[in-house]
Amino acid sequence: MNLVDWVTDLMHTAGAPGAALAIALENLFPPLPSEVFLPLAGFTAAQGKMSLLDAILWTTFGSVAGAILLYWIGALLGRDRVRAIAAKMPLVRVSDVDKTEAWFLRNGYKAVFFGRMIPVFRSLISIPAGVERMRLAPFLAYTAAGSLLWNTALILAGYLLGDNWHLVEQYVGLASKVVLALAAVAAIIFITTRLTKRRANSNT
Repeated sequence: MNLVDWVTDLMHTAGAPGAALAIALENLFPPLPSEVFLPLAGFTAAQGKMSLLDAILWTTFGSVAGAILLYWIGALLGRDRVRAIAAKMPLVRVSDVDKTEAWFLRNGYKAVFFGRMIPVFRSLISIPAGVERMRLAPFLAYTAAGSLLWNTALILAGYLLGDNWHLVEQYVGLASKVVLALAAVAAIIFITTRLTKRRANSNT
């Protein structure tokens, strides 16, 4: 049984709570595609297996539940451990962690809200929030708000497209690939810059 079949059976069997479980798992394991699960939930709602409102509310609940778990993983990891890990990593400096921390302290709430609508990073953004021990109530509020917008858009698309719900996956999947490509380019630039500086320092 492939992933889509499993989620389809889950939603048909458990209804909206099954959709919530699928989205919670998607948050915990980013390679699982919300661009498949959410439109499929909309299509399932169009078939009468659950109401449209239940699909939106339950998947948002699943998003928040998954985000809380990742938040606590980040909190357990902690700032000191992150700095210690960074100190042992090649090409990474503790100052990089400090700069990232400073940026997150300035933009953390915006990052959590808008990050929920960016493929791949929508799950990972919860970890630095936990590392920085962002206040839990605002974290939950911004997570719920961003997730509600993302989930509603994709569920409505699946609901309206009916049998063609998979078209959402194609377009959002393309956006995910663009995000990953940009992240890869940024990583290459970072590594190249660090290696260039290291060579320059060794030659002086």
